[in-house]
Amino acid sequence: MVEDDKKTAAFIAKGLLEAGFEVETASDGDEALNRASAAPFDIAIVDVMLPKKDGWTVVREWRAADWKGPIIFLTARDSVQEKVRGLELGADDYLVKPFAFAELLARVRTLLRRSPSGLSENLRVADLEIDTQRQRANRGSTSLNLTPKEFLLLAYLARSPGTVVSRAEIVRYVWGVDFQTETNVVDVVVRRLRAKVDDPFPTKLVHTIRGVGYVIRPG
Repeated sequence: MVEDDKKTAAFIAKGLLEAGFEVETASDGDEALNRASAAPFDIAIVDVMLPKKDGWTVVREWRAADWKGPIIFLTARDSVQEKVRGLELGADDYLVKPFAFAELLARVRTLLRRSPSGLSENLRVADLEIDTQRQRANRGSTSLNLTPKEFLLLAYLARSPGTVVSRAEIVRYVWGVDFQTETNVVDVVVRRLRAKVDDPFPTKLVHTIRGVGYVIRPG
């Protein structure tokens, strides 16, 4: 990941690590080129406005060096001309800031699924099974009819079972890094989620840690 804003870089890196990825970061264009030449990587997320060498130059040099891995531009530059430029330089996708981390993660997974190795897309906690590729969730043989936000929240919790996730982290993941809202919107979605995931079943999975956030675990 090539991003010079420390807050944004830390937010993305944390989310990707929690999703099971290893993450290397660079804060300027020269560092990105040096890191890429020193070690192989599977996918690149690149900002455009970078110190030393901008993202356009980084991607151009990677492609000139015949690196064929997927690249996502992640930038505030949102004009049609800039999107076209990024794709013509060799990027596979272009996502505009502000963004929801869930969308970035989905795009990363979509691009990586094109590789021969593919990705595991199933999450499991007790009798709960989540298919993130098909956007389906089941408890045992019962299909759960979840809204998109409920599904994103459930999958986010299930990627780190036993780990407490704060309301602020959930807001950033599900609604976006710059989304401004009272965190009680999370409580509302959690109540609706529990009505589907927990209420009909004897074993409860979604738990509140008072004053901290939420965790998914059996019992």
